[in-house]
Parts: sequence; structure tokens; C-alpha cells
Amino acid sequence: MTEILRYTAFSTDPEGGNPAGVVLDARDLDDSAMLAIAADLGYSESAFVLPGSAEREFHVRYFSPLVEVPFCGHATIATAVALSERIGGGPLVFDTAAGRIDLATGAGTASLTSVPTSSAPAPDHVVDRALQALHWNHSDLAWPVHIAHGGAGHLIIGVHSRDRLAKLDYDFDALADLLRSEGLITAHLFHERSTDVFDVREPFPVGGVVEDAATGAAAAAFGGYLRTLGKVPTPRSLVIHQGEDMGRPSRLLVDIDPTDPRVVVTGTAVSIN
Repeated sequence: MTEILRYTAFSTDPEGGNPAGVVLDARDLDDSAMLAIAADLGYSESAFVLPGSAEREFHVRYFSPLVEVPFCGHATIATAVALSERIGGGPLVFDTAAGRIDLATGAGTASLTSVPTSSAPAPDHVVDRALQALHWNHSDLAWPVHIAHGGAGHLIIGVHSRDRLAKLDYDFDALADLLRSEGLITAHLFHERSTDVFDVREPFPVGGVVEDAATGAAAAAFGGYLRTLGKVPTPRSLVIHQGEDMGRPSRLLVDIDPTDPRVVVTGTAVSIN
């Protein structure tokens, strides 16, 4: 019988963070079985682990309730912590559809080094459709809207007002259609609380989920976005607060180096089984 673990990532509280399903031995599961498990759990993503080519190396796949996704940050953190609790802390390597992910693990904590990130301005028609789906206006925008990648594609939108995030009420189908048409996974909606501290909300209608409580892949993409905008002249460390408006507070630590296109995302994880 397949053992299905449940962890929440980017929190030390089982009532916080973003829950993920974790299957540490998925050798007997085909695609339809993995998707069925992810749909039954109902979490934004679940991770399925297969043996890799060397010790402490694993092939990992990620499924939302509706589709397979190339990479998921919070499920990666959850899986890395679950593995470290069983085989000991230290380095891990995950071979994913997005590429190689190097990890460092310790007691209840993991840091992932993303694939190379990239970011570019979103076309005007994408911005217009996104604002319409979000019920926002151009006057709400405080930052350039970009399409950024950090293992998966994300639409990055920064607003002037924290209150605008708090009152988020978007058109699920319209945003899903837009993101799918552009090959994107989520919309990364952010407000700059203070220097190096950001509040984030993350609609994920493509995966059949209204909102993610923590999104490590988007945090990596956001690091690439800031680098592209010239906001990382020297190494920079960020704190991202996400999930607060959902009642599942999450804390993501993001380290960006101007000389390295990769981004390091760090978080805790705890079992909720």
C-alpha cells in the first residue's frame, strides 16, 4: 500500500504554511495514480519520489489536483525535510522536469537552489487581461508587470496597497484561461511592506486551487524578477510573507546573488499526518 505523508511547508505550525502530499516511494504508481492521489488530497501540489542515479539523488514529480507541473517549491521543501528525517540531514539532489535542484537540509529546514531564473516584461494584452480578471486598474500597479521563470512560469504583479491584496476577489476562470494561454502556473501578486520584506498572494487556478499559501517556485522567479529590474546590485536577502490572508501564515527566505541566475529559497516544514 502506498504511504502518503502530509507536510506543511514554510511554517513550523501544522496550522500554517502550505500543505503538500509527499510519496517517498512512487515506483508502483503511474501518471493516473499520481494524479488521483493529488486530486484526493486536494492540496495545491503533491510530490512523488523515485530513485535517482546516485545516493541522496532522487527523481521527483509534482501534481496539482488537475495537472502535472514541472516544479513546485513548497512540495520540494516538504519532501526534502521528510527525506532528511529518514536518511539524515545533508545535501540532496532532485531531478525534476524543470531541471536539477540542489538542496541543503537540516533539522526541519531545507534550502533549494533553483534552476536559472529569468524575467521579461509582460505584453500589454496580458497585463490588460490580468487586471480585468483581478478586478484591478492600471493605477493599482506599483511595479512593472513581468513574466518570470524559476522552474515554472509566473505572472508577477506588484501593487501600491496592501489593502488591495487583502481584498483579493478575482475571476477564477478568466485568470486560469489567461495563465494557461501564456504557459504560466500562477499569478504572483505582491506588495513591498518594507525594504527586503514583501507580502504575497498567489492565485493558482491552473491547478484547480484558488490560492497557494506559500509558493517557493514563484519566490525563486521573483528573485529573478528583482535581478532583471536592477534591484540586486549586491547580494540580497528577502523575507516573503504569504498565506496570512488565508489564515495559513507562511514565511519564505529568499537569497539572490547578482552574479548567479539561480535563487536560493529556504523554509521549514513539519508533518501534519
